[in-house]
Amino acid sequence: MTSARAVSLVAKREFVTKVRTRSFLIGTAVIIAVLAGYVVLQSVLFDDQQHSVVGLSGQATQLADPLRDKAKAFGIEVETRDVTTAGDAEQQVRDGSLDALVTGAPPELKMIVKDSGNEVLATALNDLLRQQVLTAKLAEAGINPQEVAQSLANARVAVTALEPVDPQRGQRLAIGLIVAALLYYSLLVYGTMVAQGVVEEKSSRVVEILLATLRPWQLLLGKVIGLGAVGLLQLLVISTVGLGLSSAFDVIDVGTLGGTALLTGVLWYLLGFFLYATVFAAAASLVSRQEELQSVLTPISMTIIVAFVAGINLMIGSPSGTTVTVLSMLPPFAPILMPGRMALGVAPAWQVLLAVVLALLAIAAITWLGGKVYANAVLRTGARVKLREALRL
Repeated sequence: MTSARAVSLVAKREFVTKVRTRSFLIGTAVIIAVLAGYVVLQSVLFDDQQHSVVGLSGQATQLADPLRDKAKAFGIEVETRDVTTAGDAEQQVRDGSLDALVTGAPPELKMIVKDSGNEVLATALNDLLRQQVLTAKLAEAGINPQEVAQSLANARVAVTALEPVDPQRGQRLAIGLIVAALLYYSLLVYGTMVAQGVVEEKSSRVVEILLATLRPWQLLLGKVIGLGAVGLLQLLVISTVGLGLSSAFDVIDVGTLGGTALLTGVLWYLLGFFLYATVFAAAASLVSRQEELQSVLTPISMTIIVAFVAGINLMIGSPSGTTVTVLSMLPPFAPILMPGRMALGVAPAWQVLLAVVLALLAIAAITWLGGKVYANAVLRTGARVKLREALRL
């Protein structure tokens, strides 16, 4: 049997076995449900912030069209309702049917809200009121209000931005954080799964039967590829569903950002998984019982956790800062930090290329070193094998 055939058989067995398990199916469904809930929540919150229902009473009803136009200029959508004959207009504000009630006539309008109200709506209404009062005063003075309005419209300050703000920065940040979170989850969960599989085969002595036919590196590589494919499948399913929901609810402009983020996530998942999975497997081969597994995995898991927690804080605060820039190019942190910085659009091409090259070099070195530890320790049962001894054999 050729090496390629041996590796593919192991990978296929690992992939099919894990994909059919209830834990994989239920776990994927739960993550999709949580993601869907988050997208719907963001959509509802966004709509609440951008849409207001305003009741107009008495002479204020004449402000319906100007108020809608003015609010649109301020970036919110206003729905107006005539509540002149409604005796419970204030009660509608209390129960949330109306966001605000406007009564009276210019220049003495009165806005009634339940609590603090919408500040943007209040600003738009104040601006409209000033405009109404100004128009009335100009008319009293015999001046054409339309000519004055045209002159005011043409009077604008010329603004030059030294560092223009990306209008999609908020969406880019959201995508970067989601990609980092998914990669963090996938690397930690499926890396641990590789380690658990190694210990399970070692404690049950199945590995002795397998190694009678396979070489240690073939078994290790097949296991890493198979479980890595499971993680990649789950990542693609979750990402595709997430992008679809985001597009359906207009939370993120998927057309320009989503596809790039997905490809970036796949690239760094593959690099990160091959970087960490071999380390997880080599560490697991040092012990013979599941109870001892956590002690050897903790340093590896902590590296991923620290990269995620520190990276999230740094990206939110200063994604272009020196600290996060340097860390994002180092192999242990790159799979978590670099895709987030790429989604934000703050990672130059040379930094991305350098991070990929360093990650590939690290994968080559760790694969050789981890493979040696695995081959020397996986058949030794009983007491925990010291790393120094595994490297010496």
